[in-house]
Amino acid sequence: MANFEYIALDAKGEETTGVISASDEADAITQLRKGGLYPTQVATQGKGGVSGAAKRRAKKSAKSKSSAKGGGKVKSKTLMIFTRQLATLVDAGLPLLRGLTVLGNQERNKIMQSTIRSLADSVQSGSTFSEGLGQHPKIFDKLYVNMVKAGELGGVLELVLERLAEYQEKAQKLKNRIVAAMVYPIIVIVIAMAILVFLMAFIVPKFETIFAEMLAGRPLPGVTRVVIDISRAVQGSWYWILLGLVVVYAAWKVFASTGAGRVMIDRWMLHLPLLGPIQLKSAISRFTRTLGTLVTSGVPILQALNITRDTAGNLVVAKAIDKVHEAVREGESVVAPLEASKIFPPMVISMVDVGEETGQLPDMLLKIADVYDDEVDNAVEALTSLLEPIMIVFLALIVGTIVIALFLPMVDIIQGLQEGA
Repeated sequence: MANFEYIALDAKGEETTGVISASDEADAITQLRKGGLYPTQVATQGKGGVSGAAKRRAKKSAKSKSSAKGGGKVKSKTLMIFTRQLATLVDAGLPLLRGLTVLGNQERNKIMQSTIRSLADSVQSGSTFSEGLGQHPKIFDKLYVNMVKAGELGGVLELVLERLAEYQEKAQKLKNRIVAAMVYPIIVIVIAMAILVFLMAFIVPKFETIFAEMLAGRPLPGVTRVVIDISRAVQGSWYWILLGLVVVYAAWKVFASTGAGRVMIDRWMLHLPLLGPIQLKSAISRFTRTLGTLVTSGVPILQALNITRDTAGNLVVAKAIDKVHEAVREGESVVAPLEASKIFPPMVISMVDVGEETGQLPDMLLKIADVYDDEVDNAVEALTSLLEPIMIVFLALIVGTIVIALFLPMVDIIQGLQEGA
């Protein structure tokens, strides 16, 4: 048996120190937990004690935190998997510190692994889990930190982690649907542009030479002249065209970086044909799910609205949420500013109104989010089915116009050869 010095937290969260006899460090931790204490530091007496252990842990924690902060962000999918695994472990009865240790050992992403180990060191040194998360703002946003903090204060951390995991999974699913809707037209447009450049730069010039030799100065059809002029422009001024595209892109980025420009772009995105309804429905789903999840987890409504505004992803929606925040702060209803924004459909406003009247606003918000998740799914499927024939016709018109432009002079050439024979 050996003596171990320890620092632990009691049931009230107050720090206590002492010495305990045990066969090893693990046995000492087990005895302390059985006694209703949560050990944060345990070390053999006479070998630096808990003060020496604290220095070693502090050094390790500082190194880990430095590595995590310097490594940047991680993918949303990586964070989603971490949250789901941690929620499962904590819900199964595993202590938070042990769960973080297990996940840190098995994590393959170096940035996330360093971050998890930093979180474990923070918890082990006596900090709360939310305080540890707050030290990594690049990875854990305000929504994540505040939900965990509310779960700690309410003693329902495992439930909050479960809600966080569900929120991230549904948000990732919604994002994947929108990306899937955007990928197809972008790929088709890129392929169409590549085909067009290839034809204009390599094929049309060869036919132009043939026409000059065989037609002996006879006039070309109008559509052929247009195609040849475009081909000459592509060959002789491609660098100016490229420079123009770069300038337009840079101007767009500068415009988007301004407050007024960002508002205009976000408003335009909401009213864009075909894609606008998807953008609006996804923004409504994100707003209602974020707010509903926060309030259900115990975050105060005003704080939840601030977090929702910061994570809205669209400045037009964010301004509407800001109006809601002002109304709630003045003791007014949520419905009036939502209706005044002219963004949210009547169904959303009616459901929010019913939720307020019945005292079930968080549940109603989550139901709205579920409805609009399905709406986005249906809109994406409809858009994809509509875009396929549109893109096929688009490609056919581009290639067909060039083929016809090159074929018409060939008719004159064949007729001339027949007459000469």
